[in-house]
Parts: sequence; C-alpha cells; structure tokens
Amino acid sequence: MIDSPVIVALDFSSRKETLDFVARLPVGKCRLKVGFELFVACGPALIEELHRLGFEVFLDLKFHDIPNTVASVCRVAADLGVWMLNVHASGGLRMMAAAREAVDRSSCDPYLIAVTVLTSMASADLQQIGIATSPEQQVHRLALLAQEAGVDGVVCSAREAAGLRTGLGQDFLLVTPGIRPPGGHGGDDQRRVMTPAEAMAAGSNYLVIGRPITRSPSPRDTLNEVLVSVI
Repeated sequence: MIDSPVIVALDFSSRKETLDFVARLPVGKCRLKVGFELFVACGPALIEELHRLGFEVFLDLKFHDIPNTVASVCRVAADLGVWMLNVHASGGLRMMAAAREAVDRSSCDPYLIAVTVLTSMASADLQQIGIATSPEQQVHRLALLAQEAGVDGVVCSAREAAGLRTGLGQDFLLVTPGIRPPGGHGGDDQRRVMTPAEAMAAGSNYLVIGRPITRSPSPRDTLNEVLVSVI
C-alpha cells in the first residue's frame, strides 16, 4: 500500500456490482469504504472478499447507542480486520471511551474515529434539531470531546480541517468526505465540499471520494488524477 490518502466510497447495493467496480481499481493506491447499504446487503462476507483482493477497508457504520452496546459492536467490527471504523461523536464521552476500550482489546488494532457533523448539514439543519451553533463550532466541540475520549481522529468536512489541525495537533486524524474534483461540486446532497488539493492543504489526512470515482468512465484514471493532485 502506498501512502494513499484516498478512500473510495463503495456506493453500491450488491456484491456483483461492487466486485465488478473494484476490479477496475489498482490495488494499493486507495482504500475502500463500506457503508450502511452495502454492509446490510452483503454483510461481513464482502469485507473478507475485499481483504482477499488486497484492499484495506473503512467500515463506515457510524455506531451510536448506549456505551455498552457500542462497545460490543465495535469489538465485533474490529475483529473483522477492518482498517478503520467509526462512531458518532454525538453519542458522548462515555460512549466513545467505551468504544476505544473495546477496540483496544482487539488484536486487529483498527483506527477508531468519530463522526462530528455530517457534511450534508448546514446551519439551518442544525437549528432544526436544536443546535444553535454553526457547523464549524459544533464540529470543533465534538472533535475536542472525541480527542478527550481517546479516539484516533474525526470525520469532518475539509472546511473545518485547518482549524481542527491547529487546535488538535498533527497526530489527530482528519477524515474528510464531501470531496469533489474541480467543477464537480453539484448534483448531490453534500453541502460543505472542497477539491482534493484544497482538502489536503487544509490538513486532511484522508479523503473520502465516492461518485466522482465510482461514476467515472475510467475509475483508475480518475483515481490517478486525484493522486497526482495531492501526492
């Protein structure tokens, strides 16, 4: 594996569709993200297949429940051998600390990160659920809580990356969805977006990129273009 910052989001709903797409990607130049839809459709068996093909996997299920339940599911997820998994920071300090303890007991040692504010959300969306602060302020508050809980980093938009990097140090991982190549900012539900080069310059460690690569006529070429722009 090269030191690639790219995580390709597998926005598919079937094993065949996923494996047909993955066959078009170069092994070792990206990692893969498996989210709710694909995991519900295919389960742990798909994770095992992706591992056999040589890919590291970010299991993006955003666990959010009482501390004991989250600890239990994080332990099971870690034992799948995934490279990274996540919880919701809004579950609170005790929940994240319980997840940290559970993952630390796994022999597989994945990264544990916490989701702050979804990149589809703007200030108006937060106000609707009773949060009066801006997305940037809420992200910073939750990131500080996540760091206190001992998790490895957070999911945030690249627009918050520079401030978090300054406030939380160089070792805290910043994983940023909402990444769009130049000219590709429209047509989906992401609100707080940046280009790959902008995101890396702001302090992101890893870039989650879905549709710009998965819907590309040549995913390999698109991935290489992204890598050239950031490495």
